[in-house]
Amino acid sequence: MGLELRQNLKLTQQLVMTPQLQQAIKLLQLSRLELLEAIQQELLENPVLEEATDHPIPEATEDIPPAPPELATAALSCNERDLLRNADWETYLGDFASTSKQHNKEAELQEEMTPWEGRVSGKPSLEGHLLWQLRLSDLDEASQAIGEAIIGNLDSRGYLTATMEDLMEQTGAQREAIEAVLARIQRMDPVGVAARSLQECLLVQLEVLGQDDPILIALVRDHLEDIERKRFKPLARKLKIELEDLRAYLDIIQSLEPLPGASFGSEATVYVSPDVFVHECNGEFVVLLNEEGLPRLQISSHYESLLQGGQGPDRDYIQEKARSAQWLLKSLQQRQKTLYKVMESIVRFQQDFFRHGVTKLKPLVLKDVAEDIGMHESTVSRITSNKYVATPHGVFELKFFFNSGLSVDDGSEVGSESVKAIIKQLVSEEDPAHPLSDEKIAAVLKERLDINIARRTVAKYRAVLGIESSSRRRQIL
Repeated sequence: MGLELRQNLKLTQQLVMTPQLQQAIKLLQLSRLELLEAIQQELLENPVLEEATDHPIPEATEDIPPAPPELATAALSCNERDLLRNADWETYLGDFASTSKQHNKEAELQEEMTPWEGRVSGKPSLEGHLLWQLRLSDLDEASQAIGEAIIGNLDSRGYLTATMEDLMEQTGAQREAIEAVLARIQRMDPVGVAARSLQECLLVQLEVLGQDDPILIALVRDHLEDIERKRFKPLARKLKIELEDLRAYLDIIQSLEPLPGASFGSEATVYVSPDVFVHECNGEFVVLLNEEGLPRLQISSHYESLLQGGQGPDRDYIQEKARSAQWLLKSLQQRQKTLYKVMESIVRFQQDFFRHGVTKLKPLVLKDVAEDIGMHESTVSRITSNKYVATPHGVFELKFFFNSGLSVDDGSEVGSESVKAIIKQLVSEEDPAHPLSDEKIAAVLKERLDINIARRTVAKYRAVLGIESSSRRRQIL
């Protein structure tokens, strides 16, 4: 069998992911803050791209219609109120102002001279708060070294994670010395910190509060599991007390702090900025994109003139950057149009939600919206990632509107998120002394709303909502 070389001509189709296409796809799934960072980075890297100094109102396009006059009037009145609130009255009043201009200038100059680190306060940590108290105590150097080892082995809840043997090996101290320092730390602020168990944490707090009732101490030391499982009547018989007396003891226990270090959490609060607003106007829902804070980009006129008259390597460089800038502008415009179309489709599918709330949320999948707007499911999935919408019923992630369905006796379906909201409402309205069991909740859904749901499904939704079982929700009268 001989070997030979041949030339064959074959015609195929394939998708080539160019850098420009990858950039356009990436912009779809960016959140609003991430999009702002990407635009600022592009402004730094591309000299042809610049931020428009004027901010003209864009003309209405076929895809994004203008806002109704009612909303525009409301926005105008809001702007007028902001103008009155933020007006520079000191400059307007001149010499009749409450403070002099010279004083204001001195204050501004002093603020500018102050380093940025000096104007920003950091949130105190549990470790730093305890070390500060340890430095102010009358403990000697050896005891302070033991205290530093104890504080260094606390978790985010404020509990001691190291064993006594670990601390002895780490510090080289005797058990008695470690126990003495541990007792001092447990009575620092917050009281009960560095405890090794919930019982020890609560007992230390009772001691500091001067609560020495033997029944109260016995409840904390030996019967926390009975309290957790709401076994109140057997517990009252065991301790030979009335239920009213038990309620008084439980009120004291509930006033204690089971997680002393929780108030010193290091996680910063995450604020959500909606990408879209949905307003009701004359019985119809209007979709408005939130473009506040997003810079308006344009091609620099200076580089356009250089591109027309230049030549050589400089012209090639400017031409390449100009093409990149034009593609970015086109991608940003396409992103906004896609976001508007998807939100408009969601509003059409979820009319009952926008009118009545979460309990009227219908089942919806990505395929429904993709077919409605003539786009691929992957595009809808990307544009709904990390995006939020402000509705008359609160701020929701766009992914929230896509949920599975449960069957109803009349042949229709109801959204799973709607069923969760109904379960949460039923639990909030139940009798605390006789809470609804999972079987009872399923029966109520069947009787009132004709929703067929199994007990195990109710238990699953209840767990997702963070609702305890009926035995743990039961309260004594």
